[in-house]
Amino acid sequence: MSTPPNSEEFYKKLKSQLHDTALWPTAYLYKFIVLSDKEKIKLIEDIFNHLGAVIETKASKNGKYTSVSINVRMKNPDAVVEKYKEVAEKVEGVISL
Repeated sequence: MSTPPNSEEFYKKLKSQLHDTALWPTAYLYKFIVLSDKEKIKLIEDIFNHLGAVIETKASKNGKYTSVSINVRMKNPDAVVEKYKEVAEKVEGVISL
């Protein structure tokens, strides 16, 4: 789920889908891909750190990229979308899946 050109429309659709498919609050799994840069990985971890998230990282086969998986309990679809926006704003070159 790399953010498309019309991101507000994308986020609106995501919010609607989340609202229709889960009972809130619920556990939500975020997945991000970034260059294997310790600062970028730390930025993502810091965004979710205060939420009691379970964070796992895994380097790609050649070590150039790192996937960051975050399992965290979110209160509603708006909160999920806000975290996606925060990561996109603070971490250059991040890919959201």
